[in-house]
Amino acid sequence: MANGTARILVVDDDPYILMSLEFLMKKSGFDVLVARNGTEALQLINEHRPDVVLLDIMMPDVDGYEICTYIRQQAALAATKVVFLSAKSGDADIRKGLELGASLYITKPFSTRKLVSQIKELVDAA
Repeated sequence: MANGTARILVVDDDPYILMSLEFLMKKSGFDVLVARNGTEALQLINEHRPDVVLLDIMMPDVDGYEICTYIRQQAALAATKVVFLSAKSGDADIRKGLELGASLYITKPFSTRKLVSQIKELVDAA
């Protein structure tokens, strides 16, 4: 996606984190969509086909693992990168996220500068 602006969907049920990530990604030059829960996320994924989905795992309705699995089952979304941002930092959680097809698994709290550089690397590699 070297040409054009990458579209990023930020999914988190914590309004503070959602707002912070939306601001950070916009400031970094990305086209940003936000979803407050898994149901909203699935709707936006189907409507807008984002380049990258920044995804929390623990959400009340549809969890991040289910969303990642859904994305990986859709041929039209094959190029979509999934990045988990989660407080679940155990080896088993990280392994599960990567096995489901995530490009990155970043544990909270995280460095915003590092996050932006990792997202840019993913987008540039696409």
